[in-house]
Amino acid sequence: MDSALVVGGTRFIGRHLVEHLLDHGYEVTLFNRGTHENPFADREDVDHVQGDRSVKTDLQAAAMTTDYDAVFDVVAYSPHEVETAVEVFADAEAYVYVSSGAAYGAEEIPKREGETSLEPCTPKQATDDSQETYGARKAEGDRVMFAAAEEGVRAMSVRPCVVYGPHDYTERTDYWLSRVAEYDRVLVPGDGTNVWHRVYAPDVAEALRLVAEQGQAGEAYNVGDRRLTTLEEYVDLAADAMGTDVEVVTAGERALSAGDISPDDFPLYRSYPHVMSTAKLAALGWTSTPLSTAMLATAAEHRESDRDGSDVGPDRETEERVLGVLDTV
Repeated sequence: MDSALVVGGTRFIGRHLVEHLLDHGYEVTLFNRGTHENPFADREDVDHVQGDRSVKTDLQAAAMTTDYDAVFDVVAYSPHEVETAVEVFADAEAYVYVSSGAAYGAEEIPKREGETSLEPCTPKQATDDSQETYGARKAEGDRVMFAAAEEGVRAMSVRPCVVYGPHDYTERTDYWLSRVAEYDRVLVPGDGTNVWHRVYAPDVAEALRLVAEQGQAGEAYNVGDRRLTTLEEYVDLAADAMGTDVEVVTAGERALSAGDISPDDFPLYRSYPHVMSTAKLAALGWTSTPLSTAMLATAAEHRESDRDGSDVGPDRETEERVLGVLDTV
């Protein structure tokens, strides 16, 4: 296959996917509403079809006017959107749905495709758009994909864990990059050993392509860094990438209460480890980027951006109150 339709494609994962597909000789068409700046607007090898993916006739128009072998569905956030897409693009050589590690409904280490149960999804949750129902909606999208494959559609899904890398509008990693760049002492919640599986965005793009080319219909594939890091190790990686030397200061709930904050107020903190097996994807030939290389690229783009993560974690004044309490202990 050598042509692709990317539903989404101008922001984070989709942007990396388009770049990756172009690097591998694909002709790419973007389908989106055009509400975000298109970084490929000046590229002659990237076409653009404007439309709303929640409107079936818009998707049908894209299907009729676009040449594609593979369809990559980056921005399907409701089961109904997946239902519509697998119907409209049933003739694709591959339909790949971007699901999420949040689709898993059991706290197991590691979480494995086909073994770890998925989140249930009620009809009310299926039409909700809150963060609380995100995992349930992604899980139901997977079940829609499974059903489509049983009907003959070559449909598959990729389940990323927490994604980081250049152009990350969530600013979760930007928070830590800004902290290590600006301060000698960085406050980390808990004892620093909590683990939330993460994955570099370009590696997600590679996973999507490999699954389209080699994956089995009706299968889901986890994608995450092959080497996990604790939050403290992640902060150290950020400091190395930013060329700084910092002291990581850990703080439990009692110390954090001095600033009227909790561990969950910090980005990338999770009390129970979230770890996903990536063996199934690796069997397709997928590998992950070395952590230091990934963080260097992430830090380089961070320096050029105006993102600082200030809206996704405690402010420095609050942290200083906690650090002051810890200094008196």
